[in-house]
Amino acid sequence: MLTKLAGGRLYDPAHGINGEVRDLYLRDGQILAKAPFGETPGRTYDLAGKLVMAGAIDLHTHIGGGKVNIARTMLPEDQRALVRTRTALTRTGGGHAAPSTFAAGYRYAEMGYTTAFEPAVLPVNARQAHMEMADTPMLDTGGYAMLGSDELLLQLMSEGVGQEVINNYVAWSLHAAQCIGIKVVNPGGISAFKFNARSLDVDERHPHYPLTPRDIVRTLSRAVFELGVPHPLHVHASNLGIPGNHTATLATMDAAEGFPIHLTHIQFHTYGTEGDRHFSSAAGEIAQAVNARKNVSIDVGQVMFGQTVTVSGDTMRQYANHHHAHPRKWTCMDIECDAGCGVVPFRYRDQNFVNALQWAIGLELFLMVDDPWRVFLTTDHPNGAPFTSYPRLIRLLMDRGFRNDQLARINPEAAAMSCLGSLEREYSLYEIAIMTRAAPARILGLADRGHLGAGARADITVYHQLDDPEQTFARPMLVFKDGEVVVEDGAVTRVVGGGTQVVRPEFDPAIELRIGRWFDRYHSIRMANFRISDTEMADGIGSPVTVHPCRPRGVA
Repeated sequence: MLTKLAGGRLYDPAHGINGEVRDLYLRDGQILAKAPFGETPGRTYDLAGKLVMAGAIDLHTHIGGGKVNIARTMLPEDQRALVRTRTALTRTGGGHAAPSTFAAGYRYAEMGYTTAFEPAVLPVNARQAHMEMADTPMLDTGGYAMLGSDELLLQLMSEGVGQEVINNYVAWSLHAAQCIGIKVVNPGGISAFKFNARSLDVDERHPHYPLTPRDIVRTLSRAVFELGVPHPLHVHASNLGIPGNHTATLATMDAAEGFPIHLTHIQFHTYGTEGDRHFSSAAGEIAQAVNARKNVSIDVGQVMFGQTVTVSGDTMRQYANHHHAHPRKWTCMDIECDAGCGVVPFRYRDQNFVNALQWAIGLELFLMVDDPWRVFLTTDHPNGAPFTSYPRLIRLLMDRGFRNDQLARINPEAAAMSCLGSLEREYSLYEIAIMTRAAPARILGLADRGHLGAGARADITVYHQLDDPEQTFARPMLVFKDGEVVVEDGAVTRVVGGGTQVVRPEFDPAIELRIGRWFDRYHSIRMANFRISDTEMADGIGSPVTVHPCRPRGVA
């Protein structure tokens, strides 16, 4: 059936469309180039005065994998705190900080999101992560395979193998784990923690391997680039949460040696040591570095006040932070000797000096990084705040008066140390569409979404244009998934499943001989059982794969 979206104000930065009134035509789940000659639409939606954008894409949100399930299990009070009533269409589900799969999918769709990416898929645990994401309705999903502390990579680097061997291992990992990108968490630090190290700076030697975090970042960022993987190496840098860690962040940028690099939840890595408390904002220095380095992109990991839970593979830092747990329970564990997992509940308080300054630092970064194509809207769900905080975060970026009112309410010492009040910038609707739609699609290599051009998937969100941006983005008028309406006035009207987004860089199959020997000697499963096939993804897990193209090898 032909569907017409008539007279909406379109925001499509991928095609330079900024609030122009246009019609859209949809058929068979795609957007058409133009209206079919002489054909009458079977359904027309009058969108006069409404805002029309592509479905939103969350670049970085923890919605699958062992750590998320541990958080759900650890916090039954969180599951009880916000329970959805079962309806004829939707399942029940609870959770605020760590919502159930059903609740997460429904809530994302009810805010206009149609695609989301789990940023820390441990390859050995990828099957379980994909099962959780497949169980999350309404969303297409994807994951970043977590390397950087796995023993085989560190062993290969220690042996001095050539870059091509590393590239083959990285490409094989993407195939085996059915992922779209590569993530490194505290490079080498998760492994170093197992050798009783409690910190590992960028140029500090690993206690067992003759390597530094700089070596790991340089090698993996080069591998991702040379393989033609669209998304740059996704880096959780060293020294998360430590005063003075901005120097490690700058060193990590330099470690990429000009290759593309994406620094994630960078707010947690933007701390100085000035002031009586020896904790300060380094947002100006970090933003200046990002502005000057066109190979660097970031997402912020904005802190929002309230109860949440921190979940991370960075066992080293989670162990260091466990005494801040609220409520007083936490866990750290190893996973198959390849990575770690730490879950620590936490409550951010606006009158706490450190928490208040963290909030301000994130907003400073948003407002001081010039290019909205290289800064992405995240809370590092749930680490900085649940993803349901996005509408309020958007208002903070778009409404300076509201932002300054909130600044006046936080810890006064923190407010005095922040330059936030002097920042006049207000994000436009066009810039919000960039950072939540067009830019995530571009940086991930997703040509089929994030825009409203011909041939795109008909994932579309229609908003009422209200005076309050928070209300605008909290409750869309309509959400289309593959051309079908799935949300009306902020409520799910049709439940759909999604697929998994992957890339398939080429590799020399001879690498499997080396990997197979490693599995036979050290792992609890064989290599053949480790790999996830397309058939298993579609028929067993229930999330069929869409393969997105890589760039020609070594071409930016």
